[in-house]
Amino acid sequence: MGIFHQQPSAGAVTTCQHCGRESFLISQALELCLDCIRRDFNAVLPIIEKIHTEARKPFDLPGQPPKEEIGIPCRICANECRIPPEGSGYCGLRINTENRLKGANARKGNVSWYYDALPTNCVADWVCPGGTGAGYPRFAYSQGAEYGYKNLAVFYQACSFDCLFCQNWDYRYSATQPSRVDALDLSQAVDDKTACICYFGGDPTPQLPHAIRASRLALERNKGRILRICWETNGSMHPALLRQAAELSFNSGGCIKFDLKAWSEELHIALCGVSNKRTLENFTMLADYVKKRPSPPFLVASTLLIPGYIDGEEVSRIAAFISSLNTDIPYALLAFHPQFIMNDLPPTSKRHAQECLAEAKAQGLTNVRLGNVHLLGDYY
Repeated sequence: MGIFHQQPSAGAVTTCQHCGRESFLISQALELCLDCIRRDFNAVLPIIEKIHTEARKPFDLPGQPPKEEIGIPCRICANECRIPPEGSGYCGLRINTENRLKGANARKGNVSWYYDALPTNCVADWVCPGGTGAGYPRFAYSQGAEYGYKNLAVFYQACSFDCLFCQNWDYRYSATQPSRVDALDLSQAVDDKTACICYFGGDPTPQLPHAIRASRLALERNKGRILRICWETNGSMHPALLRQAAELSFNSGGCIKFDLKAWSEELHIALCGVSNKRTLENFTMLADYVKKRPSPPFLVASTLLIPGYIDGEEVSRIAAFISSLNTDIPYALLAFHPQFIMNDLPPTSKRHAQECLAEAKAQGLTNVRLGNVHLLGDYY
């Protein structure tokens, strides 16, 4: 695939295929400017779909969520694939073999893990027990950062989105591999110095039954002590599964971190391949938990500041949405580093970050911060 294998030149000027505008803040991978995506989406949608289809070919992943009439339905995430005979779902994990879905399930997952010393570089490290001691003594081992303890970082090697800027994109090489890790084995990776488990990826969404089972087994084995269950997710899972994950986090002192990648559904489809409707609905549902457990914070949001695409308007509307639910929900704005096929864009500039920070604060949120500040540049 040309747009995947070529090495774009950072800072090179790209022409929008639709309107002809030229800018170094138009990605060579997408070749569409923000204005055309927002204002003339139906006209540029065929271009967007082709780009995502091509981006997925090297990894043997379906270009679009399959919707075959004769397919077997999978309802784990918002894509609600109908998987055709001998075909796979959008995430690549499940295959329709002899009219049965085979692949990842509650017992077997496509997953790897490692340990991170606390405090770690968690998206919520400035508000979570591991980084601050919030919730001590019920949910934290110390009144400050939990030095001497560690996080079990669990990386699920599949995703329900197709982000062209993915920061961990190489998981795609493993997404279609057999799922071999038993949930029991994963739960037994928790030792007496493990204070929390964080599921991320990829995304835990396509394998949420496995993560939920592993969490329950780990909590059962570690009764009588602190073991927080946390998630970093795009939030596209079935609401019934999300409620199970939420109860695990709520009761253990953990948090759920939603990556709100864009507000505009059109922009979200352009950047991530699929809609964000389920994500916003699920985030709204979780807001009901916030007042029930104000400390440590239960729900956290983040947005990656992609140059040329995630601008002050997007951040302002996301922040207004969060604020309408609860002004105390923490919100992190993360600096972008060029990755995957949008690797021709520059890192987020300091000016861009400060403008977005001001927009978020203007919506009344009480806890907003810039993350990954070491990545900020002065390029634009």
